[in-house]
Amino acid sequence: MIKQKFLTGITKTLCAGTLLFSSLVNAQTQPLDKVIAVVDDDVVMASEIHQRVQMVMAQLQSKQTQAPPINVIQRQVLDQLILESLQLQIGDRVGVTISDQELDQAIDRMRTANNFSEAQFQEQLQKDGLSLGALRDQIRRDMIIDRVQKGSVNRRINVTEQEVKNFLKSKQGQFWASPDYNLGHMVIPVPSSATEAEQNELKAKAEDIYQRLNNGEDFRRVAVSESKGRDALNGGDMGWRKLAQLPDLFANGVRDLEAGEITQPLRSGAGYHILKVYGKRGNTEQMIDQSKVRHILLKTTAILDDQQAQTKLAEIRQQILDGEDFGELAKEYSDDTGSVLSGGDLGWSLPGKFVPEFEKTINATEIGEVSKPFRSQFGWHILIVDERRRQDMSEQVRTNQATRLLRDRRFEEERINWLQDLHRKAFIDIRS
Repeated sequence: MIKQKFLTGITKTLCAGTLLFSSLVNAQTQPLDKVIAVVDDDVVMASEIHQRVQMVMAQLQSKQTQAPPINVIQRQVLDQLILESLQLQIGDRVGVTISDQELDQAIDRMRTANNFSEAQFQEQLQKDGLSLGALRDQIRRDMIIDRVQKGSVNRRINVTEQEVKNFLKSKQGQFWASPDYNLGHMVIPVPSSATEAEQNELKAKAEDIYQRLNNGEDFRRVAVSESKGRDALNGGDMGWRKLAQLPDLFANGVRDLEAGEITQPLRSGAGYHILKVYGKRGNTEQMIDQSKVRHILLKTTAILDDQQAQTKLAEIRQQILDGEDFGELAKEYSDDTGSVLSGGDLGWSLPGKFVPEFEKTINATEIGEVSKPFRSQFGWHILIVDERRRQDMSEQVRTNQATRLLRDRRFEEERINWLQDLHRKAFIDIRS
């Protein structure tokens, strides 16, 4: 089976590191298709639910986790497909597109991670019952959802300079070299509009789940059945997280737990959370490699879509390769108001200062080289690395990482709230 480490959204949720589109998908066929749900301007078909259920079943089987009743999985899958549809429709409205080049790079990373040649990769896809075209469609779908979530949710999060200072002065901030935790997570949402009776019912449900877990029920199986979190269909697996990356509620809940232990239900603004600690490990500090970087940013708009922005940056890049000055072209074309007057100068890079796509391109670009166009949540970029150095930048690193951590640890709760708002405002007609 093919290991994949780069995907987000439902592919990551269902596959959790392995491509498991197994013979289960081909073992059953749907003779007739029909509309199961109308979601604003889209529909969810019976065939989509069938296919996704089989993927979930294969994933649970690979983990030797007993599957809940099929109707429970079908209900969870329908809920998730409805939310995916709403997010994909947003992506379509705002012009989020994934280029063939990005998909090629994603497929290549998957192939490389598995140490497969092109022929071996194609052979494995056939064994798993998946065509390359179907894989590309799923990756494209996941990447669009990921970008819609990042753009929509991050706009709802504001981290102030004072918050960063307070965090760094706190006991948690001072305890920066904290252990990493391998966590499972499930959430029982409590809508903001819930009555007192409904809140009490959901609280009782969370407490009942906690008792079932203490009595020996499998955490992953219960998460698939009961949780509404983003990793529910993956058994609630969050993977390894540093304590400082977790919301205070989660960090305080798991701080003193050992591997195998479970938190009592933890109440947040989004609902009741239950976490399981699968493992813990330490962390070490190291010297920082820095790069002095300039870039040119083109933001996508209703007039300039992804493909046009990428093409325009490729033309600008060629002008630079032909001898024109990077800084002057940045002043003329860049949409980054913070760096345009300085010719695109972003100063010295630090871990956490730039988004992952930007940092990855910096690391892959030689001194004096102009990168090919690449996309981040802000738009399309090209960059040039002017210098590199290695030195101790602990204080600045901590500040930048604290900012990112404060934002990241709010992301999941804000994502849940955003998805609930999205669902509440949508037209959804579920048909039997």
